[in-house]
Amino acid sequence: MTTQETVGAPAAPTRPDNRLALIDQAFYDGHRAAGQNEVMQVVWLYDHPADLDGVRRFHQRMCRSLWNRLIERSPLPFGRHRWMLDPRPAPFDVVETPRPRAELGDWLDERAYLPVDPERGPGWHLGVLPLTDGSTVVTCVISHYLLDGLGSVAEVAKANLGMPLDYGYPPPGSRPRLRAIAEDLSDTARALPGVAGAVLAAAREARRRQTDNTRPAPGPIHDDHDPPVRIPCVWLLLDLAEWEARAAALGGAGNTLATGFAARLADRLGRRDDDGTIRIQFIVSNRDVDDTRAIAVSYTRTNIDPAPVTTDLSGTRAVVREALRSPQGAMEESAPLLPLTPLTPRRTWRRLMDWSAADPERPTILSNFGEVPSSAVSPDGTESQQAWARGVNQRISAQRLERAGGLLQILTGRLPGIGKMTVSVQAYQPGVATDRAALRGLVVDTLAEFGLTAVVD
Repeated sequence: MTTQETVGAPAAPTRPDNRLALIDQAFYDGHRAAGQNEVMQVVWLYDHPADLDGVRRFHQRMCRSLWNRLIERSPLPFGRHRWMLDPRPAPFDVVETPRPRAELGDWLDERAYLPVDPERGPGWHLGVLPLTDGSTVVTCVISHYLLDGLGSVAEVAKANLGMPLDYGYPPPGSRPRLRAIAEDLSDTARALPGVAGAVLAAAREARRRQTDNTRPAPGPIHDDHDPPVRIPCVWLLLDLAEWEARAAALGGAGNTLATGFAARLADRLGRRDDDGTIRIQFIVSNRDVDDTRAIAVSYTRTNIDPAPVTTDLSGTRAVVREALRSPQGAMEESAPLLPLTPLTPRRTWRRLMDWSAADPERPTILSNFGEVPSSAVSPDGTESQQAWARGVNQRISAQRLERAGGLLQILTGRLPGIGKMTVSVQAYQPGVATDRAALRGLVVDTLAEFGLTAVVD
């Protein structure tokens, strides 16, 4: 071959780096060791029959999205997991027999607890249900280990806008075993300098935990044979103008009103700290435009006094503004330890998950999607009249929930295209709210304290 021919030869295509981010692998391995399975559920409601052909086109487009990937484990016990393309289309189910609107929550729960598996697939599924009042509900359930909430909003919007959704992932098993072993050994060798630093950081963290009197070392949670708990959820839809006007009248903004609502509801559930305040944990997205990580969030925590929030939000607004200036959390706090992720055995992950369940702060989780574009609420090609989302743990036991002191998670979003504020509320508080009827009553009473009305499903 001549020199000219060598220079002019096309370069070999570069395979994309399809290794999971270390935080994604840690999130998955920790939950897997504890027997848990987190999913996201997205719900769209049309007040008329949906265009099923349009929904089918949406399903086909999402089969090329980040939802349609799988996790392939390394052949080495200490290797990095990799993303692979799921070659099979996700299940698409259309219910033929309409159900009453009163059974909407029951059907959404049924869909939320259908199996998804981020390794073997399917990693997500889509369902459509006609209601007897002529409306139609469409819902997707996606493994949280494939993509988080705001990542899903972006993928749905891109699909409905006709933007490309080809991420170049190879099919499962595309690496011959010997090549996979050699590549993963090479990856591990290159990571050793970072591992050495992580070992030192882990030793410091172990010493800190030994002297942490706020969280005594808990015993193991033996919940392998306990039946999973279905955490009650209610869905709220409010007039956006009314929401913003009420927030302004109380001296706050829309996000402040969401914080006040969360604090007041947590107070009704008995989730107060010793000083009477409520610990709120804000989930903050740090996802970039071209980000393909499954989990791209940080968090910040602060204490809110629930007493004045129904009449004056100005103090709460100042506290929230200060807290959101420098969000910290899972990614920042765990960064020095992340190089140890592939080397961490399953039993250690289990102990870490048992330890994290005993968080003495018992935070109320508040996540805000911000403004959701019309393209993200149009699964049949036209804008739906209602939309919600929530996270669901498909396999969490009462024992683990009791160790955590219960659970309260609230997710909000603004839908300017249809002029609505969407809120989902999930809670499980032993002795107070362990079913949907009890939770619904607490939510309705809390809304009334703020002078707000809502459609509650």
